[in-house]
Amino acid sequence: MDERNGDKVLIAPNDVVKVTKMNHIIEVQHMEKMNRKNHIKKLDIDRFVDLSTGEIREFEHSENRQQNYNSLRQTFKKLRYLINANFTGQANELHITLTYKENMTDTKQLYDDFRKFMQRLKYFYKGYSTLDYLSVVEPQGRGAWHCHLLVRVNDLPKIYIKNRDLKELWGHGFVTIKSLKDVDNIGAYLSAYLADIDLDDVKDKETAFKVASEGCEIKTKIVDGKEKKFIKGGRLHMYPPGMNLYRKSKGIIKPEREEMKFKDIKKIVGSATPHYQKSYHVENDDFENTISFLQYNTKRDI
Repeated sequence: MDERNGDKVLIAPNDVVKVTKMNHIIEVQHMEKMNRKNHIKKLDIDRFVDLSTGEIREFEHSENRQQNYNSLRQTFKKLRYLINANFTGQANELHITLTYKENMTDTKQLYDDFRKFMQRLKYFYKGYSTLDYLSVVEPQGRGAWHCHLLVRVNDLPKIYIKNRDLKELWGHGFVTIKSLKDVDNIGAYLSAYLADIDLDDVKDKETAFKVASEGCEIKTKIVDGKEKKFIKGGRLHMYPPGMNLYRKSKGIIKPEREEMKFKDIKKIVGSATPHYQKSYHVENDDFENTISFLQYNTKRDI
């Protein structure tokens, strides 16, 4: 896959695009070659039928999530969609990080501890309102895990919980609580947090080798008022294959998606201009296509 970042994406007015609406963030996707037919049918986790030939074939399973980078990238894309469709930085939303005082490497125990924590947190707000959440796990270089939690207490204009109360509800280590009011793209903010790694935190040989041999992109971000350098995607190899990266409550909705001609998106974005654009050229065997993305953030045009 050839990633064409930085080039201006050109889409003709009458081209059909897929528009994903996520509150103040609107994403436009265009495929140079439209293919509305699915030529395979999945039989089970290992096999599929090629409908054009009738041949039964086996899926190629990756040994780890880094080798299957495209699948992981799609998972993060879906996660960004869910986040931006449900969290906009209102006063009744919080970003909570749950950490362990010991080196927690057991993901099953992590999920069990998180389940019990959510039961206690819901009881804490019992009688006030319902609560919705989206939780994502984050791997550390030393093999430990953290849990990031986006929480929204419905029907309340504002929420506040003391750090010591939240720490007691968690019961396994440190917690941090952050407001989301100053973040205008929460999905990008959190997914980059989970995928990229602080260059100062690179201690394991696998990540260091990846940086040196593959020439990974180094991004500069401002964190708590200080300039820091991050390796783009430097954390991805830490996710084991087949792991469920995130969990959500029933109240978390999927974003609205529809197809339309590119010239008609002005009805949705108005006079806003794209704040992000990228193209990918995909080519393998007898198939190739160019997929382009434009993203509008109407908060930035206010």
